[in-house]
Formats: sequence, structure tokens, C-alpha cells
Amino acid sequence: MKMPLLDVSEVLLDPDFCDNTLVCERNAITTDNSGRGVVKTEFTRFSGVVTSDKGELLQRGAVGEHATDNILVITRFKLRDAGIAATADVVKWNGLRYTVSKLNAYSTYGVGFVEATCEMIPLSG
Repeated sequence: MKMPLLDVSEVLLDPDFCDNTLVCERNAITTDNSGRGVVKTEFTRFSGVVTSDKGELLQRGAVGEHATDNILVITRFKLRDAGIAATADVVKWNGLRYTVSKLNAYSTYGVGFVEATCEMIPLSG
């Protein structure tokens, strides 16, 4: 199997592009002594490149309007979207929280990286 020759790992760590202030909020679900599910949130700092996806969009509806925003996070940190046995990660960036809604894995490019599309969590509601 031929591996792609493109290796962007150096760019992902370049201080001109890399943001070291990212935080991943990941829920871990365990079972307590009575058999009930317990959710524990783990916070992990990581670095990556953050860019705008679609930009900020105003959505109007019958009950009002609100702004949405999507970002792309490119990182070597293994983010996860919603799966069978897990909830989607939440990325905290620039004072806002974003849910990982789509994940593209590029594990064969150099040391590998992921590209995550993240949707802003509304400030209310």
C-alpha cells in the first residue's frame, strides 16, 4: 500500500499556526455500585490549527433569531465525534464551546492527524 507523501505535521506544530489554548471536554460513562450510569467529564489541553468553516450565520425563526458558527480544528490529538459507545467531544476555543459534529481522519499522512468540524454550542437554550 502506497502512503501519501504529504506530511503536514510540521505545520500543525508551527507557532505561526498552532493554537495551544484548546481544551477537549470528553465524557466518560461508568457504572456506580447500584448499576446506574455516571458521567464524568475529563478536560484535556491540546494543540491544533483552528480556522473558520462557514463563518458566523444568523438564523431567524418564528420564535426569534440566533447566531451559529462552525470551526475546523486540525490536530494530531484524537478527537471523537458521537459514536456507538461515546458522546461527541466538546472543544473549548476562544471562550466558546463547540461540539465535534464531523470527523475526517488522515492517519496515513505523515504521523497522522484529524480534521474536525465543530458546531458552536448556543449561549442559551
